[in-house]
Amino acid sequence: MAVELRVLGQVELLVDGRPVEVGHARQRCVLAVLLVEANRVVTPEQLVERVWAGRLPHKARQVVTNYVSRLRRALPGEAVIARRGGGYSLEVDPASVDLHRFRLLVARARGQGDARALALLEEASRLWRGEAFEGLDAPWLAAVREGLARERFAADVDRVDLALARGRHAELCAELAERADAHPLDERVAGQLVLALHRSGRREEALARFEDIRARLADGLGADPGPDLRALHRQVLAAAPAPRQLPARPWWFTGRATELERLDESARVAVVAGSGGIGKTWLALDWAHRNADRFPDGQLFVDLRGFSPEGEPMDPAVAVRGFLDALGVAPGRVPVDPAGRTALFRDLVVDRRVLLVLDNAVDAAQVAPLLPGGGSCAVLVTSRNQLTGLAAEQVLHLPLDVLADDEARALLANRLGADRAAAEPAAVDELAGFCGGFPLALSIVAGHAHTHPDLPLALLAAELRDLGLGTLDDHDPTASLPAVLSWSLHDLTADQTTAFALLGIAPGPDIGLPAAASLTGLSPDRAEVVLHDLEQASLVARDASGRYRMHDLIRGYAAATAHRDLDADRRTAALRRVVDFCTRTAHAAERLLNPHLRPIDLDPPLTRPHPLPDVPAALAWLDTEHRVLLAAQQTAAAHRWHATTWQLAWSLTTFLYRRGHLHDALTAWRAALSSAEHLPDPAARTLAHRLLGSACAELGRHEEAAEHLRRALALAERQGDTDHLAHTHRECARAWALRGDHRRALDHARLALDLFRTLGQPVWQARALNAVGWYAVLLGDHDTAREHCRAALDLLRRHPNPVGEADTLDSLGLIDHRTGRHHESVEHYREALALFRAHGDTNAVADTLDALGRPHAALGQREQARAVWREARDLFRQQGREQQAERVREQLDALDRADDGSPG
Repeated sequence: MAVELRVLGQVELLVDGRPVEVGHARQRCVLAVLLVEANRVVTPEQLVERVWAGRLPHKARQVVTNYVSRLRRALPGEAVIARRGGGYSLEVDPASVDLHRFRLLVARARGQGDARALALLEEASRLWRGEAFEGLDAPWLAAVREGLARERFAADVDRVDLALARGRHAELCAELAERADAHPLDERVAGQLVLALHRSGRREEALARFEDIRARLADGLGADPGPDLRALHRQVLAAAPAPRQLPARPWWFTGRATELERLDESARVAVVAGSGGIGKTWLALDWAHRNADRFPDGQLFVDLRGFSPEGEPMDPAVAVRGFLDALGVAPGRVPVDPAGRTALFRDLVVDRRVLLVLDNAVDAAQVAPLLPGGGSCAVLVTSRNQLTGLAAEQVLHLPLDVLADDEARALLANRLGADRAAAEPAAVDELAGFCGGFPLALSIVAGHAHTHPDLPLALLAAELRDLGLGTLDDHDPTASLPAVLSWSLHDLTADQTTAFALLGIAPGPDIGLPAAASLTGLSPDRAEVVLHDLEQASLVARDASGRYRMHDLIRGYAAATAHRDLDADRRTAALRRVVDFCTRTAHAAERLLNPHLRPIDLDPPLTRPHPLPDVPAALAWLDTEHRVLLAAQQTAAAHRWHATTWQLAWSLTTFLYRRGHLHDALTAWRAALSSAEHLPDPAARTLAHRLLGSACAELGRHEEAAEHLRRALALAERQGDTDHLAHTHRECARAWALRGDHRRALDHARLALDLFRTLGQPVWQARALNAVGWYAVLLGDHDTAREHCRAALDLLRRHPNPVGEADTLDSLGLIDHRTGRHHESVEHYREALALFRAHGDTNAVADTLDALGRPHAALGQREQARAVWREARDLFRQQGREQQAERVREQLDALDRADDGSPG
């Protein structure tokens, strides 16, 4: 006969695997005490105290005797309650009592090798079926339960260490996430979870979990993570490729020994200031490449376009967004709010050794949001202005002047080759003198000479002398540049001259080869040859990714050349081609990202789009061309190409929302709406009003959103366009919900549902069912809410849409919580969280964590509530959602007051 006595869960007796009744709760308490003390004597007085805890029954000893007698009758012969030494002893094989078997297995594991120890600890773990003595509330048992929970916890973390050592990372992630939520301040558990996530290829989640416990330790204990956890964090960071954004090192860089030495000794921030073309960027890049090994966590570079003739200086929020992308931050984690972006960026690099090169800054206000906190990073800024607004002890201000005569000659010799320079030293001196020590002019002269290797340098010097450069003002070195550029263009071919001029008016800060081919009207192969020739002449530069850009002074001259030498029709045709290329490729990318969109017709083709085989290729192209595409739309709008302006907005919509570029979406659809007013198709105006209204609503511009959505509804109704009408009602529901008017939101959601039903679109029908359920529960109509959300879930599981399913599970979690079904609520929220996390939707993760804390709190599970609310608060802060973060902070404070017994 096999006997099992269990206390690691409900107190149970099993004989040959079948449960045997052992009586009511108080009698099970007596059995539990005897099982804890198995094979040891327990006196009647101890039993009374441990079971009744001062609330003694009448004739206590007699009651104890009666309970023991009943248990004797229930127990089989393998377990006997014997009378010994004035008390009772339950005589039993310890291996048949799960508690004692657990302790035996854990003790045996300590003396075994890893594989055997892991097997023993896993067997011990399987003995647990819940909390010890589940359902029994005697104080003595509660104290023992706490001690056993600590034993179980210690055994589990040992077991996990062994399992992780054997490579079982992926299967442990869910278990560790739950344990980390239950023990939010335990660094060992946090470290195990970070390691498991990291080795499962979930680096972003691993880093987020580290940030979670770091914030919790700071808030709860005023402490930082210990050395082991910090070392693991560095390991995770080091495992990912550090960003390497520095453009190529200028191999012809010469001189500046004093400036390089000062930078070597500089403070945390250095500002290199001087006139345009004086060599600031060359100096910064040369120093950065020389010192790259000092910054193993990466080098970040951005051209802030402070003096670009192409457009306005770059918004610091755009630069920070680029840094976050380079640091591997998932788009869903990027805050919309600029302050939130800056806070997240600084948080990511605070303990890392990263170099930031901020090129071409316009003023201190543009630079300040890009400066990291802490002292581990270094920042190198270049600007034509002094940036005295950054004046502080830790900032080095380094003014840059023209090159000395010997440095100018050395730069030419480096570019021309030592033998050629040595053969004509007088000509080299004269060429250097014409350029006045101005590095950009020297580079162009050298580039011109380099492309004509058989031409004597003396003849080049004579050509420059004929331009009258010797009469220029020595105090303005930039004055030599237009003359040098004019001279350098004389020897270019027709294709090279035209390409140079057109590059000056091309939209965007840089250009790729396919777009350049469209701009110039050349074949890709011929365009590549022409661009290579311009690069050799130092008129364009190519970065490591193969994109071409011009120094802003050269670009300004190129644009002036285009307007002087090319007629308006030729300039317009070139811009038409490059904008057409951008539009067609962006349209193809949008169709890959969102294939269920109602298609649009493009104008007759002028170019061939860049081939995009799949979604990753589409996203990569859009990420690279993002700024160019926005500039292309501005070009289209400026030329009143209304259809193209609208088509570009349509083609960028999914990308801009997926990447969190909400302000860009607002700008794009404002331009599209202006153009739509001139288009013959009224559906273009409907869609423009709808998507502009949606962008306004997401950014909190509620009155503007309401007006645009009202117009979209009116247009769709007038046109009889059911599809547009359904989607507009759906957007209206979202907009009213963001304003807190759930009654109006529900009305629009019902209208959307009715329309989607008539259209036979099951996924959109399910999303509308869920929306009706969501707004119904917010209004207290729980039956309607549950009916609609269950119908939505059923439909979504027949027509898979994981994000829609997650939204619906989240709705069911709220319904269950508000109807007192807190256990079911927790399960629905956890299912939703798993789906949201799997799809990288961290905005939704934060909202669902916030919601999950409420059923935990209602169940008295305060530690679980505290854990999920802390994670929600941290995510809200990272996303710049300060109002939500403050509300969650208040919830945490209320929880702490409840624990302290303070009035709420």
